Amino acid sequence: MKIRISWRCSFLLFCAVVVNSMCVAQNAPKPSQPSTPQPAQTEPAVPAQKAPYGEDWTDLNVYDSSLRLKRPLLAETDDDPHTSFIRERYQVEWRPGEPFDLYVIRPRGVAKPPVILYLYSFPEDTEQFKNNVWCDTAVNGGYAAVGFVGAVTGHRMRYHLMKDWFVSNMPEALGATVHDVQLILDYLSTRNDMDSSRVGMFASGSGGSIAIMASAVDARLQVIDLLAPWGDWPTWLAETKVISPAERPEFTTSAFAAAVAPLEPITWLPKMKAKVVRMQNVRGNKAMPDSAQEKMEAAAPDFVTINQFGNGQALLSSQRADEFFQWIKDEMKANPQTQVAFQKDAHLHVYPAIQVPVPNWPNVGTLDTHKPQEDAQAKQASEKDSAKPASNPK
Repeated sequence: MKIRISWRCSFLLFCAVVVNSMCVAQNAPKPSQPSTPQPAQTEPAVPAQKAPYGEDWTDLNVYDSSLRLKRPLLAETDDDPHTSFIRERYQVEWRPGEPFDLYVIRPRGVAKPPVILYLYSFPEDTEQFKNNVWCDTAVNGGYAAVGFVGAVTGHRMRYHLMKDWFVSNMPEALGATVHDVQLILDYLSTRNDMDSSRVGMFASGSGGSIAIMASAVDARLQVIDLLAPWGDWPTWLAETKVISPAERPEFTTSAFAAAVAPLEPITWLPKMKAKVVRMQNVRGNKAMPDSAQEKMEAAAPDFVTINQFGNGQALLSSQRADEFFQWIKDEMKANPQTQVAFQKDAHLHVYPAIQVPVPNWPNVGTLDTHKPQEDAQAKQASEKDSAKPASNPK
């Protein structure tokens, strides 16, 4: 018997991922603080742009580097006949001493399914790929799901210095993961249990930035669904809440701007080779400033569908959570071969902000203004009343 997805559970799972990507600054791992005062630096160090084994993170084409595919090793298989999927975890180590996990989740009983890559934003790790509800949703309709996290994110930070994090190592976090996407596509082409000629990618936040750049250098990604992609680095570095006020001066220098300039999604958006692309932006997103969103939308070519949501509630009310991956599946089913330009009115869709709860949605309701102490007192009084002996009738 296959898993029956609870719409409520699916909604809550999706909300957790979306809220984390929108409010990423609240939980983002940061460097540990030194116990003794350190001398002030007038000009912070610029992040390194080359790995010691000949990988240039500012050159998006992995084949210009010495990095090559090394077949991932199967570490774990979850083949429960009561689920709708077979989940495999592989250990990838095409960079010496820097392994990371790759999840391959196949729909049970489907021969050579099309594939969707899933790359969530910093600081998300691989938890959703271990969740049976997420996996069942991802493979629904006969699609394989391949999940991983970006460099300098989640478990991939274990092999870095304590002071390192996504922003401090931005060229690596972005450029190395663009290379990973290309090598993952190489690996999928060696498997005979999936259709590597039909590949899409769902990506959010920093993952969306990476998907844009990967598509600019690799035409194998047919369909791409971008949720709140990051970009316009000068504005982003100056305003995003991912960076705290205390840290911001380190990342708003001319040297740092020059280091990340070759990895600017706005530059690469018009060069995307995917046949169908959707960009969904949410105004009021703490991780991605509104002004940066506007510049990303202006840079998008006319074959990109843009959904502009006035706030997070407008996004969440636009579709059922268990159907959130349906758009990319439907577009892949059509097997697009060419880019098709839209008229302006079909290119941009605006969804006004919703300021009131959506009726009948789980975990959404009127504000409870009762204080916990008052509720406890009322409950205690009720229990005392019920304990009194009933009076005898006259």
